[in-house]
Order: sequence, then structure tokens, then C-alpha cells
Amino acid sequence: MKNVFIVLFIFNTAFVLAQPQTGKLSGTVSHQQQTIPFAHIKLTGTSWLTTANEEGDYVFNDLPSGDYQLQISAVGFQTKTKSIAIIKGEHLKINIEIEEDVAQLQEVMVVSGTLKEVTKLESPVNIEVYTPTFFLKNPAPTLFESLTNVNGVRPQLNCNVCNTGDIHINGLEGPYTMILIDGMPIVSGLSTVYGLSGIPSALIDRVEVVKGPASTLYGSEAVGGLINVITKRPSTAANVSIDQFATSWGEFNTDIGVKYKLGKKAHSILGINYFNYQNPIDNNNDGFTDITLANRISVFNKISIDRKDNRIFTVAGRINYEDRWGGDMRWTPAFRGGDSLYAESIYTKRWELIGAYQLPVKENIVFRFSANGHNQNSFYGNTSYKADQKISFGQLTWNKAIRSHDILLGAALRYTWYDDNTPATAKNDGVTNNPQAIWLPGFFVQDEITLSIQSKLLVGARYDHNSIHGNIFTPRLNYKWTAQNKKDVLRLSVGNGYRVANVFTEDHAALTGARQVVFSEKLKPETSWNTNINYAKKIVTNGGFMNIDATAFYTYFNNRIIPDYLTNVNQIIYRNLGGHAVSQGVSMNLDFNFTNGLKIIAGGTLMDVFTIEKNATGQDIKFRQLLTENYTAVWSISYPLSKKITIDYTGNLYGPMRLPVLGELDPRAKDSPIWSIQNIQLTQQLNERWTIYGGVKNFLNYTPPSNSIARSRDPFDKEVTFDNNGNAVSTPNNPYALTFDPSYVFAPNQGIRIFAGVRYNLFK
Repeated sequence: MKNVFIVLFIFNTAFVLAQPQTGKLSGTVSHQQQTIPFAHIKLTGTSWLTTANEEGDYVFNDLPSGDYQLQISAVGFQTKTKSIAIIKGEHLKINIEIEEDVAQLQEVMVVSGTLKEVTKLESPVNIEVYTPTFFLKNPAPTLFESLTNVNGVRPQLNCNVCNTGDIHINGLEGPYTMILIDGMPIVSGLSTVYGLSGIPSALIDRVEVVKGPASTLYGSEAVGGLINVITKRPSTAANVSIDQFATSWGEFNTDIGVKYKLGKKAHSILGINYFNYQNPIDNNNDGFTDITLANRISVFNKISIDRKDNRIFTVAGRINYEDRWGGDMRWTPAFRGGDSLYAESIYTKRWELIGAYQLPVKENIVFRFSANGHNQNSFYGNTSYKADQKISFGQLTWNKAIRSHDILLGAALRYTWYDDNTPATAKNDGVTNNPQAIWLPGFFVQDEITLSIQSKLLVGARYDHNSIHGNIFTPRLNYKWTAQNKKDVLRLSVGNGYRVANVFTEDHAALTGARQVVFSEKLKPETSWNTNINYAKKIVTNGGFMNIDATAFYTYFNNRIIPDYLTNVNQIIYRNLGGHAVSQGVSMNLDFNFTNGLKIIAGGTLMDVFTIEKNATGQDIKFRQLLTENYTAVWSISYPLSKKITIDYTGNLYGPMRLPVLGELDPRAKDSPIWSIQNIQLTQQLNERWTIYGGVKNFLNYTPPSNSIARSRDPFDKEVTFDNNGNAVSTPNNPYALTFDPSYVFAPNQGIRIFAGVRYNLFK
């Protein structure tokens, strides 16, 4: 009997020992339903730690049973700790939602300043980074409109009728701003406003802004700065994401993102944006639509292919179609091109292709390419403007680190083909068509030198040969000093920029329904010298933390191309400036993040943008640049009313601008007033997948003067009397000698409106 008990004891012991004495832990790390790749997960007080994969998934196998503190951390996010209990034989699934850390934003990876992926802290070039969370505080149907809350960046409307526009950086006009998508110059020239419309918000990973010339790396147009829209990697996107909102004006916007696989190694993300507005409104009673009506669809697809040694291979494409019009409230397409009822009707078709391929060699050599086509069929009243533009771009870079030197060599080739039905692309006879074709090969080199643990020096130069304007050389120098505590950073930069003469852009052509485009001379390339100093500081207190970022900037222009609206009210005259131009000022950004959940992002810019020319007697005369404010401020204040409800208050304020009045008799103000657009939003997260939001845009109901469009009742100038020089003269029915003109525009005509929307995100 004793032996039986011994056998049973041994059997039971073996059985117990054979049972699992450990458990399993797994889950996904995310932020607002967006997975966070490569987050660090550890069990505090133990040696257990792991890293999430590209999908944000993590797993611990064979964890001994017991109680633990699970800690999750990721660059740019607040560290989170959670108590868990591991039970033997069980699989515990913990999905972790982490919050963005404004104080750590300087640690995010950036590429715009050096063409290499580095942390914002380590970059010798000052780069501002904006994530989707920032733009969701004031949702908008286009990225163009979303940029209104970025300090020193202002989307400028150039026409009261068709609402086309461009992006101003530190007071410099749209042609000085380069727009990139994934580092490629996709948006330029003819299509700035359209290129920033229709980018599905579900696909935007971040937006990088560089203020000051970046021509050394990116060539022409990057004189005032650049905006680089970085799209998400397919591996980090949601399986399905939907964002829909509508406004009380009748606007409807939909963003859809879908992730899918193409075989075992190809990951893809498809994005669709659809915007529709078909509700004519004339609150200022001038007989014209306050904003354009539009029907737009954009489809974006990005494919990433897994390769050996994690080499890069991505390809993305986008197609965009838009039908927009603004004008007389009685207008229908039957009046298109006629002189009975005035409207500006624009049909736009656009395609884009971008990609990057890392060569299968030991050295870090990457070929990046882009191509786009833009076709436009427009009527501005009875003036036809038909244009076609195609741009191809290729760039090969080689990056090599040698001791304290990080060297980047590059070669680029850009081809621009442009044709329209205006004299701009005609031969000297003014009749024979002569499309413009520009070849722009270039070579550049930069060396990032580590002088010490605390300081870096970046020197670079670029050589381009423009097939029309000849050789162009652009050097630059950047210096960065970082304190030992990494809470103070000082950056200095000096650089040369240039812009070739390419004034045939949509914002100019949009005015041809009222004005004739005139070139008084053969235009030369613009050149500029820029210097700025930037200081950034992080302050940590018991109640939270604060980031301070201050910059002083100065840019000096030669050969600046000036559009003259004032010499002849029926013309826009383009010429090179005989003197020089200056853009100078200071700006400051402040980020506050308090432990009670209150977040404040605020910024302001003071600037002076002017030109100096000699008059007939040789005396220097200073002119303020048209449509440029002396100061601007932006803010975004967020506060959690509960764990799932957040309130956001956003706004901007602009100082007076000099406006293009039509002669001395024009009764309209020569300077705009101080004006502000302010918005408020409530957001409620229902669960891990669903979020609802709503609020009021422009709740102060600010709109510009109702007489912003001169002589809107006579858009074809049928009742205007002109003298022998083509200038309007005062008559009883036109006492102020005005002509029809929609260029007196400094603020959007859209007043107060309510909006509401819903977001859905589905992950694994």
C-alpha cells in the first residue's frame, strides 16, 4: 500500500510540473487608434523587455506568473505604466493607448533639412513638425486650409471669385514656397492650391516646415521655405479609417483609408478624399457667391515593398479631379465662356507619381523620382485659360559617414513642360504656339561635421544649369550648439536661394478675367541671401513642461519679380525689381503641456516686408509689399473635460495689409483692418473605434468688406469709359473710375458655420 502512495505522489508531482507555470502577454500600442511602431515595452524591476514591431504589436512568452508594472514608452509620446497580473497558463491581451508628448516633439524623425532621417534635436536645420493630432483640433477639407494654424505660414486667397491661392511663409508670396510630398517636389508652379487639395488626411503622418531658403537641397522655388507632407507607411496605418464631416453651409467632406497586402512582401494603403459643395450663398449681397462651389475627388495609393536588409522601395500615385466655379448667383454651366453672366469656372485634372528605391549595394545610395501632370480648362468670364503642365524629377543621393563627417552627395534632373493658350507661350509673332520646356540638371554636396558632442557644422553647395537662365550657384552654412542637458539648442544659418522666372501660375491666371498679364522685360532669375538665428529651450516644472522656440530672420533679394497691380488697373505688369527687396522679422512658438491635461500651442510673428526702388530723381523709395501683414498670431488650446471628451479652441489674428486699390478715387480702404478667425470644437471618443466631433468655425463671424469685388454688377466693364491709355475715367454711373476687379482680397468670405463629423478606425 505504501508503494501505491509513493507512485501516486510521483505521478501527481509530475503532472503538476508538466502544467504551464507561466503565462503569455501580448497587445498593440496605439495613439488615437493609430498604431505606434517600435515602442519600448518592459516590466519594471525585471529584465523582461521587448520592442513593438512595425504594426505596433508586442508579445512576451513564458512570463512567470505574478504581479507586474508594465511600462510603455515611445519617441514623441508620454510614458505610460499599467499594473497587470500574469496567471499561469493564461494569455493576457493588453492594448495600450498612449498620449502624444509635446515636449518630446523635438525627438521625432525629420528629413526635410538634410535629406537624411535624423531626430529633430540632432538636425542642424530648424524644422517644425506638425502631426495629424494638431490638424484635427480644427478639421478642414484641405491641407491648404489646415495650415492657417501654423505660425508664420498663411494660406493667401488671391481671387474673390474662384478662391485660388498660395502659401506665404514669413510674408513671402506663394512662388517662394516649395511644396513636397514625401520629399519630392510634386506641387509647384501651376498647381499649388490644387496640389494641397485632396490629400486624404488618413494618409498624413506629419508635416514638416522649413522657413528660409532650402535651394541647396531642393533647387528653385525653395527660397522662402518648404512644406514637406510625409505620408504614412502602409505598415503603420489603420486597416480601415473613415473621417466624414459636414457644415451648416452644405459642405461635405469624406476621407477613407484602407490598408491591404499585395502578396507576402508588398504592403499598400489606399486613400480617397471626396469633397462636395453645391450650395450658392451670397451673405454680403454683392450678387456673387461668397465661396466657390466645388466637386472634387482624389485617390492616393502607396505601396511599400519589403526588401533584404530593410532597403527602401516605395511607389505612390495620386489622381485628382475637380470642377469648381464661383461668380454670379444666377450662373449655370450654360453661360460658361459667355458675356451675359460672369463666373470663373475651372476644370482640373491632375496626376502624380512618386517613389524611392535604395540600390542593392553596400553603400547607402537612393534614387528618388517624381512626375506629375496638370491639365486645366478654365474660363474667367469670357476669357479662356487652358493650360497643361508636366514635370519630371529624378534625384540620386549617396550618404557616407567618415569619422566626424557625414557626407551627402547628390545629382538631380528636373524637366518642366508648360503650354497654354495665352501669349506667354507664343512666339514673337504672338500667334504661333511655342510651349515652354526647361531642363534643370543640378549637383549638390553637403557635409555635416561633428565638431564636438555639443556642436555641429553643416556646409553645403549646389550648382544648377537652367536651360533658359544659365548657371546658378547656391551655398549654405548651418551651425548647431546643444547644451549638455539637451534643454537648450542654438542654431545659426546663412544661405543663398534662387527662383527662376516662372510666373505662369494659377494665382496669376485667375485674375486674367479682369486684367491682362504684361511682361515689361525679359525676366531674370531672382536671387536671395538669408540668415536666421534660432533658439529653442525646454523647461520642466512640477506642473508640466514648456517649449520655447524663437527665431530672427532676414532675407535680401536681387532681381525680385514684382507683380505691379497699380500702374494700370487693367493689367498685371511683371518685371524685375530695379532696386532690392527685404523680408525681416522675429517669430516665437510656445508649447505648454500641464499635468492636468491642459495643452497650449501659441505663436506670433512680427515682420517687415518691403521693396526699395529709385524714383525718377534717383531717390530711394520704400514700398510695403501688397497683401502682407505686419504681424500675425496663432493659438491652439486643448483641455480634457473628461477621460473621453476634449475641447479645442483654435484661432489666428492678422495685422493690417496694404491692399491693391484701383487708383486714387477708389473709396475702399487702402489697408485692411486687424482681423481674426476663431473656432471651437468638442470631441468625444465613444470607444476604441468610434469618435464623434463638432463645433463652430469662425464663431466671431468675421468677413471682409462687402465691396471687395469692385463693380460686381458690371463684370464685363460694359458701362466703363476708358481714356486713350486704357484707364477708366470718372463718369456719372462710375464716379470712382473703377473697373471690375476681384483681387482686393485678404480674408475668406465664409462666415460663421457649424460643423459635425465622425471618425472610425479599425485595427487588428
